[in-house]
Amino acid sequence: MEENDFYSINKLVEFGLGISVAKQMVEHMNQSINQMQVPGSMNDMSKSKSELIYVIINGKQAGPFSEPELSRLIHEQQVTNNSYVWTPGMSNWDLAQNVPSILKLVLLSPPPFNP
Repeated sequence: MEENDFYSINKLVEFGLGISVAKQMVEHMNQSINQMQVPGSMNDMSKSKSELIYVIINGKQAGPFSEPELSRLIHEQQVTNNSYVWTPGMSNWDLAQNVPSILKLVLLSPPPFNP
């Protein structure tokens, strides 16, 4: 397995450590936001929308995909570390290997089985 491989253990361990710290930060921020009261606001701040992901497949924009759908594409190797992805909030398209939410899906998806 090459060092820059999408499934390399070094990348996955590094990501796993980073994601645990990020998860704690997000949980703390969400708790603070949920306790926030905005006068006159009728919006329930605790509800979040499911993240939608767009991908370039075979040179064409595809999506939006939910996380389960993208996991299937990763498992089928239609999405790789060199695939360009975009999610709401990103200013531009980026390689899948540079997007933490995509790396999370890689951690949760088994690598292809090659006996």
